[in-house]
Amino acid sequence: MDLDIGGLRVLVTAGVAGIGLEIARTFLREGARVHACDMDRDALEAIPSSDPKLTTSYGDVADRADMTRVFEDALGTLGGLDVLINNAGIAGPTGRVEEINPEDWDRCLDVCITGQFNCTRLAVPHLRKSQNASIINVSSAAGRFGFPLRSPYAAAKWAVIGFTKSLSRELGQDGIRVNAILPGIVAGDRQRRVLEAKAQQHGVPFEEMEQKALANASLKEYVTAQQLADQIVFLCSPRGRTISGQAIAIDADLQMLT
Repeated sequence: MDLDIGGLRVLVTAGVAGIGLEIARTFLREGARVHACDMDRDALEAIPSSDPKLTTSYGDVADRADMTRVFEDALGTLGGLDVLINNAGIAGPTGRVEEINPEDWDRCLDVCITGQFNCTRLAVPHLRKSQNASIINVSSAAGRFGFPLRSPYAAAKWAVIGFTKSLSRELGQDGIRVNAILPGIVAGDRQRRVLEAKAQQHGVPFEEMEQKALANASLKEYVTAQQLADQIVFLCSPRGRTISGQAIAIDADLQMLT
């Protein structure tokens, strides 16, 4: 299927490893031009060798000065902007609410929701000039279920849905589509660390916690980063031109989080 996105100008936050890198690579394979920012200096240094077409900047989405510089880099490299992928997020602390360090709470919300605001406010004036403008906000299954022992993360990811719905109505008159993606249990190191922390908190083996998590889905399997990337690229193509304001779950029909 030709998605007709040759030359599309894309900025991906947290885009040099994990899900973000898969998103960036999928856009590149379809002929788009992609700039990524990230805080992982080792991963940033590896990109020229592994993905030479992907241009990058160092930046923390929670730091407004960083993001101002990242957007200057991206716009200078791409010559404009058609798509913003607000992918950056952190797992946040695992623990009962009374045990959570307030600084850990603040950092989780600063990255997972305020970081999306920081990037969106800079992107919108440029997206208004595009003929195919999209914003994709990465939320989570934790954005529609309660998530015991992960209250900061869940609070932030629920906020992403409200942010997305509000922006869709606000920016629709400018022709800017805004959607959220809600990944379920995604294969990879980050998910393993989350399940390890939950297993430790509950005092059970990792394998037991993994089986318990997967048992909550109709399809007892992990979601892959490629599946998320495929959906995102479609939404940002002209074929997704009337899809906006949606919170799209890619989660093997997850019914709850434990």
